[in-house]
Amino acid sequence: MGNQTSQLLQVIDDEKAALDAARPLPHYTVASLGEKLRLEWIYHSNAIEGNTLTLRETKVVLEGITVGGKSIREHFEATNHRDAILYLEDVVAKKEVLSEWQIRNIHRLVLKGIDDNEAGRYRHENVAIAGASTTPPDFLHVPAEMHTLLEWYKHAGALHPVVRAAELHTRFVKIHPFVDGNGRTGRLLLNFELMKDGYPPAVIRKEDRLAYYDALDKACVREDYGDITQLVGEAVQRSLETYLTVLGLRKAHHQAIVPPAPDIEP
Repeated sequence: MGNQTSQLLQVIDDEKAALDAARPLPHYTVASLGEKLRLEWIYHSNAIEGNTLTLRETKVVLEGITVGGKSIREHFEATNHRDAILYLEDVVAKKEVLSEWQIRNIHRLVLKGIDDNEAGRYRHENVAIAGASTTPPDFLHVPAEMHTLLEWYKHAGALHPVVRAAELHTRFVKIHPFVDGNGRTGRLLLNFELMKDGYPPAVIRKEDRLAYYDALDKACVREDYGDITQLVGEAVQRSLETYLTVLGLRKAHHQAIVPPAPDIEP
């Protein structure tokens, strides 16, 4: 791990400690922050995969309004993602341990109404990932690879939560266990891991898509998780600073470490 990432993790630890010290947090503040981050998470995660709904359009779709000129699939992708996040929040609240059954449930929610035959079902064919330097394992090996992933996970508790979340995400994406929806499911797993340790969700931004794909590719090819950990850490810090700013707890001397996200113009 490089010095920059080590410094970033220290800042994250300090900011999380400041947030934890302020608990219990005001109920309506927590609810509004949760809604804000949830919306941004849904918008950006879907946009990375090519969904053309803007941030505002995503908001109105989640409110039950149909947006003209957008496909049924794009509408489902927004509402399904919300349902998957609510499921994750429930799993975290119940302190359930991650399992293959939960991963398949998350994926089932992601593809609900889009491809019900493949929702929650490991792929039964081989695939290639456009732009990636590695090829996912043969479909016959997927069950064994997923078992190995969960075995690694059981022994990864000593890793910093941000490091563990980034590596879990990368290992899952490398297996590519489903025909479709792996990116969204992988980012949901990333945030499950963060949320269960008391961190706000990391929002990987649409505008960081190229850096994100490059970092994932490097990690999959070389098992070098430095860049993806840095990118995830920056996203975690943005979310932490959103909380600290709204609560009036943000430390000014941390502002220069990671610049704030630019305004999103729908």
